[in-house]
Parts: sequence; structure tokens; C-alpha cells
Amino acid sequence: MDMDMDTIISRARRIVVKVGTSNLTDERYRLDYRKVEKLTKEIVELKRRGKEVILVSSGAISAGMGKLSLRQRPRDVKLLQATAAVGQNVLMNTYDRYFSSYGVTIAQVLLTHDDFRSRTRYLNLRNTLLTLLKAGVVPVINENDTTAVEEIKVGDNDNLSALVASNLEADLLIILTDTEGLCTYDPRRSKKAELIPVVRDITPEIERIASRGNGRSVGGMRTKIEAAKLAINAGIPVVIADGAREDVLLRIIEGEHVGTRFIPKSRMNDRACWILLVSPPKGRIIVDGGAKEALLLRGSSLLPSGITGVEGVFMPGDPVSIVDHRGGEFARGITNYSSVEIEKIKGLHTSEIEHVLGHKKYDEVVYHSNLYLVKKGLDNHNHNHNPDARGGVENASGSQAGLSWNQLSRLSDSA
Repeated sequence: MDMDMDTIISRARRIVVKVGTSNLTDERYRLDYRKVEKLTKEIVELKRRGKEVILVSSGAISAGMGKLSLRQRPRDVKLLQATAAVGQNVLMNTYDRYFSSYGVTIAQVLLTHDDFRSRTRYLNLRNTLLTLLKAGVVPVINENDTTAVEEIKVGDNDNLSALVASNLEADLLIILTDTEGLCTYDPRRSKKAELIPVVRDITPEIERIASRGNGRSVGGMRTKIEAAKLAINAGIPVVIADGAREDVLLRIIEGEHVGTRFIPKSRMNDRACWILLVSPPKGRIIVDGGAKEALLLRGSSLLPSGITGVEGVFMPGDPVSIVDHRGGEFARGITNYSSVEIEKIKGLHTSEIEHVLGHKKYDEVVYHSNLYLVKKGLDNHNHNHNPDARGGVENASGSQAGLSWNQLSRLSDSA
């Protein structure tokens, strides 16, 4: 990064704030109105200073537990979802009461992983959130625990906040928790715990020392580190800090060294971020040595003549992994043809496509502007917690991925 972190953070205009359950509730799992009011006042002050704020809020299930007088988090999925439905109403009514007292309107947005995996829904979400922000509204986002099943769950609001931050190309992600930040040990259990003020790379050691948190959080510090990894790979700085500290949000944007700062990598453009970090590949396209060389060295598009095989089931517009004959992934992209169609035209010249398929919308299976190279040795991250090559990226043409916001807005209209 050219600028120092103090400057980057203080200049951040679009900020995603994630607040954890422990920052909103008391020990009996009931909403603590003093905590909600504190958070509200700080967000209102950020808006007064010209910041756009998106709030990703936990607390619905705990609020529901308090309303229903439950002593522990339900294990049965149906009861858990019902508790979330009750709690969402309590949570949003509470937020609305406090934000309205300052003349600020809020909007509830409930999401699942499908809203990020689908390119159309991903862009629709961004357009909706941008419209709300332009109108001065504070979006309050949570995972749709009431309807989400395992296959479409993000799993925790930490990772959800990173997905939202990447979707909006936020300037800063702040994750509020109940500890000082990332510490060498769990400060609730060890007096040896010391704050780690800056993290430049999320190494296996960093992942090992991340604690699991208390009984009211889904993933504790582990999921916060996962979220930080996604965000910094997308080029977004992250701060994990204690939400109980007075004026914590204001201190952060004023450059005070609060909590743990995570230094971002080079900024990705929207399309590269979606392909490489957000939406897992639906299948694999296997190519020969000549095609691999053309993609790596000349920034070419992927033509059917260089394809030797296809794995998985996918449709046009889906993200796919591009691998060599040994199965080594070296690129990802958005396919113009389905897996069934590619199986039929693999190894053929473009002039033969129409004869085989009966139509030809494209010469290219993956167009070069929709294809990004995956570099070896970079940070890995996905939201099902499986190893996967992600992180630093170059467009197939060899240029570092990066477009202006205006360019991205125009690009999204035709995506």
C-alpha cells in the first residue's frame, strides 16, 4: 500500500461495521439497550462525518432467546429458526427506535450464501445497497437464519460482513467483539494474553492462536480471522476491536491504534473478487499445454480447441476453475458455455461450434476479460473452510486487476 494505514483508515468513506452478539446482549441473552444505544450513537456520528455505514448485526437468535425465556441456544434447527424469527423482530424494532431518535432511517436486509454465489443476485444486492446508501439509509444486515439451510448458509456474520464489504468495495471493515482484538492467548482464559496490534499476513500460526470465543458466538475469533483473510485479499483493511470501548468506531477512524489492524493486499476489482474469493467454481475445464501457455503468457481467451475435458455440471455465466492435465489450477473465469456444450465442442475449432451445437453465441469458452490467473503460494480462503487457491490475482492480459468505481458501475449493468 502506498499510503500508511492511519491515512487509509481515516480516509475510509464506505465502512462495514460488524457487531457481535456479546456487544448487544447481557449475560441473560437479552438485548442490552445501553449497548444498542452506544452503537447507534457512534454510527450516527460516523454518518455526520460523511461516512457511509453498513451494519452487519448478530444478536437475533439471542434476542429471540430472551423474548422466549430460553436459557440456552436451541439445538433443534426448527426451534433455532423460529427463535431467529422472533429475535429479528425484537432486534430491528430496537434498532429502529434508537436510530429514529436521531432522524436516521434503517433497512433490514436478510441474506444467504446464494445471494453471493449467483452473479445476478450479487449485482442486484450491490445495486440495492448502493441505492439505500445514496438515500442516507443505514442497511442492517444479518444472515437469514429463519429460512437458510446448511447448503446456503454463510455460517456466521463475521464472514458475512467480509462478503458484504467485498460486494460493496468498502474502504474499511470493522469487526467489533468482546476482546481487545486478536491476542496471543484467549484473554478470558489466560493472563499471558497480549494484543497483536498489526497483522500483515494471516499465517497458519495466526490461525492457530485464534480463540473460539464464548457460548454466545458461532465461531469466535476463528471466523473473524477467516473474514479478515477474505477482506484483505480483496484489498480491504480490517480492524478487530473491543466493541465495549467508549467511542471505539470514532477512535478507529481518527487513526488511534485500537485493536488489531490487518494490512490489505492489492485492491481487486469487483469481477475478480467475485470469481476468486466469493463464488466457488461450479466445475473444472481441463486444457492442454498449448492453451495453458496462451493463457499464462499471452493473455488469450480460452478457445474450445485447447480444451481436453470438463468436470462438474455448470451453466453459462457460472464461475469455473481452469486446470492443466495434471489437475493443477492456474486460472478461474466465467464460462460462456455449459458443461454439456463444452463436452461436445472440446478440441474443435471455433468455426465448428455452430455445426455441432446448432448455434454459436461466442468464439471463446472463457473470454480473456472474464479470466483471472491464480498465483501459487498466495493466501487461501473459502467459506466452506476447504483449502482453495485464492488471493492475489492478475487479469489474463497480465495487468493487475483494478477498475474505478464508475467503471465497475457501468460494467455491472452488462454483467
